[in-house]
Amino acid sequence: MAMDVVDYEIKGAEMQFVEVELDPGEAAIGEAGSMMFMDAGISMDTVFGDGSANQGGFFGKLLGAGKRLVTGESLFTTIYTNNASSKLRVAFAAPYPGKILPMDLGKLGGTLICQKDAFLCAARGVSLGIALQKKLSTGFFGGEGFIMQKLDGDGLAFVHAGGTVVRRTLQPGQTLLVDTGCVVAYTPDVSFEIQYVGKIKTALFGGEGLFLAQMTGPGEVWLQSLPFSRLASRIFAAAPQNGGRREEGSVLGGFAAGGLLGGVLGGDDD
Repeated sequence: MAMDVVDYEIKGAEMQFVEVELDPGEAAIGEAGSMMFMDAGISMDTVFGDGSANQGGFFGKLLGAGKRLVTGESLFTTIYTNNASSKLRVAFAAPYPGKILPMDLGKLGGTLICQKDAFLCAARGVSLGIALQKKLSTGFFGGEGFIMQKLDGDGLAFVHAGGTVVRRTLQPGQTLLVDTGCVVAYTPDVSFEIQYVGKIKTALFGGEGLFLAQMTGPGEVWLQSLPFSRLASRIFAAAPQNGGRREEGSVLGGFAAGGLLGGVLGGDDD
């Protein structure tokens, strides 16, 4: 099934959202919880699976839902349909700071492989499946595991990435070494393998981990500067580990404030 041809506008800088313009009868599908606002006249219909037309019957819908489940997504997606006689808009917001990337699947060969939580929304007709890594080493040490998302179709799909995004075009045989968490998406012709950093000292103390993603052309690769896992680990490291409120300032100031507060709460009469 051909995807609906929709117009769109991406707004914002660090926290972006995309407005999709729907002609009468057109529809868009969105990841669960991604809708920001919509014009009156657009109907919402939550469906089992990815909402694509190739899910015929109960077992087809069950298979589509199963694919979404193993990629870490919700079993359901929401279809937003313009039932009015004029153009209407629906907006989808990014879940964390970064960029929303419009992907014209028709110009990318009809298929795009991306990280598990990258999909945001698309024109009606997209098929959301799974892409299994071919090599055990890639599955075990590739950061994204064995399973990644695969978007199939011939129209627009929107994916989200953290921080700043760069697109690299790899020529046949050209290789790019990337931190495994920084890979957002790539076209199917790109070879994705895992390479050991090579030196024990670098692996233990370099801060980049034991493995790098080795991406070899031909094809297109999209990279992100701030993987969500890296952002989450920094937030966790900065959060209070023993409860209570973390105080900013010097170490001595922290000890002094803690001692004073402990004396007051402990009933110190000295």
